Amino acid sequence: MSSPSNQTVIVGISGGVDSAVAALLLLEQGCQVQGLHMTNWDEDDDYCEAAKDYQDARTVCADIGIPLHHVNFSKEYREKVFADFLDEYRRGRTPNPDVACNRYIKFGDFLDYALRLGADCIATGHYARVVERDGLFQLLKGADLNKDQSYFLHAIRAEVLPKIMFPLGELSKPEVRALANERGLANYARRDSTGICFIGERPFREFLQNYLPAKPGEMQTQDGQLIGQHVGLMYYTLGQREGLGIGGVKGFPEAPWYVGAKDLDRNVLVVTQGREDPLLWSEAMTTEAVHWLATAAPGEHFECMVKTRYRQDDVPCFVEMNAQGGAQVSFHHPVWAVTPGQYAVFYQGDVCLGGGVIATTTGVAGAENSSVEAESA
Repeated sequence: MSSPSNQTVIVGISGGVDSAVAALLLLEQGCQVQGLHMTNWDEDDDYCEAAKDYQDARTVCADIGIPLHHVNFSKEYREKVFADFLDEYRRGRTPNPDVACNRYIKFGDFLDYALRLGADCIATGHYARVVERDGLFQLLKGADLNKDQSYFLHAIRAEVLPKIMFPLGELSKPEVRALANERGLANYARRDSTGICFIGERPFREFLQNYLPAKPGEMQTQDGQLIGQHVGLMYYTLGQREGLGIGGVKGFPEAPWYVGAKDLDRNVLVVTQGREDPLLWSEAMTTEAVHWLATAAPGEHFECMVKTRYRQDDVPCFVEMNAQGGAQVSFHHPVWAVTPGQYAVFYQGDVCLGGGVIATTTGVAGAENSSVEAESA
């Protein structure tokens, strides 16, 4: 990408290699570059790495030779992201807080703060692209489809697209690390962060128990046979195989067990054997109100591609909009482990159209596989 040298660009600096290379590339293109590090979670415990991340960001900016600002958005994060995260788990669903963080914090409060500092625009180390076509700005997938992060960016406000840059959009992760190494950045080999940002390296169950009481119950098959005990429905997601604690069960074949559904009313985790069980596959789904990056949906009904989870291949589908702004989505072929609370993100080629929260799914036999989750919401 090219950028006019008279632009002041404030880059979100995390301390990792992606944001460091994003800042370096803009600096080499002649932009007036500054860094801004934000703290979104500042609990003082053995797992919180906010202080270390800030020191890493300071080191990065010193190496590159740009000033660094710091801002604490912990209060905003708890109100706009974490509160909804907990509410979704209470409803028996599986949320994705990274989507809300991008919408409300990184490309909301962060952008507003950077503009007040005098920025013309902001940049981050996301693997995605923003292009202008016929006067309209569009969000595109990153060129490296293995790292593409448009799924997590689909809910940002359309009006902010002209104010953001993704310098890594045309690059692959190995290319980014190689650039960092060539430019002498000390963090060129730093491992990527994984999981939910505010949980860090702590065990997920241990973290969630601090906020939501666990309610153990039974694991049952679809026909009600008792298989074992679960530790709390909120700790499981549809399609989950690991961590069920089910060994050999007398009277059942030696095949892996999967989470097939959650029955909140009875506090029962429904499990099934074999990845091909119809309970795990859906032929359709509905979403809550869809956020479109264009001014409106492409039409009342249309064909496109959809992802129902990150790193999933695009799935061809037919979309019909309803009066509430939600979508009824019919897949061209069955899709595995479509999960209420996650996001359905729609695409036309490389263009990200927008997306919405998955509300219910319809199984391959016509039954609503996840209706118990939606009805309890």
